[in-house]
Amino acid sequence: MRPELHLEEVPAPTRIAPFALALTGEVNRTRDPEDLLGSGRFVVLYDPAGQEAWSSTFRVIVMGRAQMEPELAQDPLLGEVGWAWLTDALAECGAAYHSLSGTVTRVLSETFGGLLLSGGEVEIEVRASWSPTGTDLAAHLRAWALLLSQVSGLPPIPDNVSLLSRRR
Repeated sequence: MRPELHLEEVPAPTRIAPFALALTGEVNRTRDPEDLLGSGRFVVLYDPAGQEAWSSTFRVIVMGRAQMEPELAQDPLLGEVGWAWLTDALAECGAAYHSLSGTVTRVLSETFGGLLLSGGEVEIEVRASWSPTGTDLAAHLRAWALLLSQVSGLPPIPDNVSLLSRRR
């Protein structure tokens, strides 16, 4: 995982499946809330009896969102690019799956009146779910981390370069 990505376990949904795990992630170089680049959520659902809608006993649900430059929001291919970030991340990490579905949303918020000091904001949000084909979910977590890094605008790590962890 990239050093800018900070994960935390949070309460998981309880009504959808008998077993679940949820993580939140923040992309932030300094841990100062003012420097937050993006955030997201990774949820794994498990139902030993399986669920027909999943065609599986497992379901992975992810979300990644970040603010972006207003001129990028005008790109008519932004949705396709956001979806490609997800599918490319799954392929790059070797996360085998089926029944993939989701959305890419761009949000334009304009402020008025007393809120004019904050200006307008543009945000992209990728939401998706899929059924893993196996029980090793590490590749799916890595794919979500890669998606979150891309949505947040971090540059890709070049091939043949290894990330060094921070000294603590």
